[in-house]
Amino acid sequence: MSSTSTRKHAGPGTGGDQPTVPEPTFSERARTLVYLGRIGSLSTLSRKQPGFPFGSVMPYGLDASAHPIFLISTMAMHTQNLQTNPRASLLVTQPDAGGDPLGASRVTLIGNAQIIPQPEVAEARVLYLERYANAKYWVDFEDFSFYRMDVLDVYYVGGFGVMGWVQVSDYDQAQADPLADAAAGIIEHMNTDHKDALVLLAGSFAGIESQEAAMTSVDRLGFHMRLKTQDGMKGARIAFLREVSNPGEARKVLVEMVQQARQRP
Repeated sequence: MSSTSTRKHAGPGTGGDQPTVPEPTFSERARTLVYLGRIGSLSTLSRKQPGFPFGSVMPYGLDASAHPIFLISTMAMHTQNLQTNPRASLLVTQPDAGGDPLGASRVTLIGNAQIIPQPEVAEARVLYLERYANAKYWVDFEDFSFYRMDVLDVYYVGGFGVMGWVQVSDYDQAQADPLADAAAGIIEHMNTDHKDALVLLAGSFAGIESQEAAMTSVDRLGFHMRLKTQDGMKGARIAFLREVSNPGEARKVLVEMVQQARQRP
C-alpha cells in the first residue's frame, strides 16, 4: 500500500540513533484528509481566458476509490469550462486547522472531470446524497449532472517540510484512518482533561521535558504533540504501544502508556 514516493520529505526525523516513529503513509493521510473534507477548491481551465485557471468552491462526494463526485449545473462557469476541457484539480484543506494555515495539511488531486455515464448515475446519486442530504432538493433538476474526477496524480502536504507526490495506485488502495471521525474528540478530551498526563507522556516516551503539552493529531499508529519547553516550542511524535483500529482501543492504549510512564523512575 506504500511506495517510496509516499515516504519522501516526511519531515524532520528523530535524529541521532533514535528509531523513526512509525506514521501513516502519505497515501493514507491523503485519503483521510479527502474523507474528512466536504468542500474543496476546484480549478478548471477557463473557456473565456484560455490557459488561465478558474477557481470555484466545490462540495464533493467520493466513490470507492475516493475519486471526487460533483453535482454541478450547466449554468455554472466551472461546468462550462469542463465541457470544453476536462482537466482540473481539487484542493482539499484540513478542516478546522486553526493557527497558521500553512502548517495545516492539504492535498491536491489532479485529473479529468467528466460527466458520469447514465448507468452509473444512480450509484453516484446515493454516494453524493450521503454527504449532502439537502442536495435532494435540486439533484433531479434537468440542468444538474454528476461529474467524477478520474484522478491521475496526488500531491500531499502535511505541514512545514512534510510533502510529496503520491502514486495514484497507492491512493486508490489506501484507506482513511480508523480514528478519522473520532480524532477531534480524542484531542479535545486529552488537551482539556489530561494535560498533566500529556506532559508525562512527552517526558517518558519522547524524552522531552516540558512545562506544557498539547496533542495536535492522532492516528492508528500514534500521535503528535506540541510542547512548551525551556528551549522554546518543540514538536514530538509518539507511537502507540500497538496499532489501534477504533477509539476504544486508542483510549485503552493511552491509559496503559500513562500507567507505564508513572511507573518509570
